[in-house]
Amino acid sequence: MNTTESLGYLKGLLDGLDLDKDKKETKLFKAIIDVVENLSKDIDDVYEEIDGAYEIIDAIDSDLSDVEDVVFDDEDDCCDCDCCDDCDGYELQCPICGSPVYIDEDSDFENGVECPACGEILQIEPADEDEDETSNDKN
Repeated sequence: MNTTESLGYLKGLLDGLDLDKDKKETKLFKAIIDVVENLSKDIDDVYEEIDGAYEIIDAIDSDLSDVEDVVFDDEDDCCDCDCCDDCDGYELQCPICGSPVYIDEDSDFENGVECPACGEILQIEPADEDEDETSNDKN
């Protein structure tokens, strides 16, 4: 039995006692039931406000998650692969099939890198740091 049903039961008991309406005890019982009824309404209002607050909190949580994705997105990630925790390489696209090819520092650049999708051997020349510095000086 919930609070509203219990309150109705108490009112029914009081009415069933057939007490004299002018007696002090009857007035006291009715006043107590009125207070309980007011408390019940207040509790219902609080529950409604809590439900509204939960909805707002859920919306804020969702928005915050979106903001965290943007703010804390690690742009140093080389790829979207699930194969590594801290990728020190890059993701390229195979010019033959368009599949992603992941290149890291351990890749064998001399013999080329094989595309995992089509098997094509991609010839990749690592950037020479000295050439990069001299080409930047010319600009």
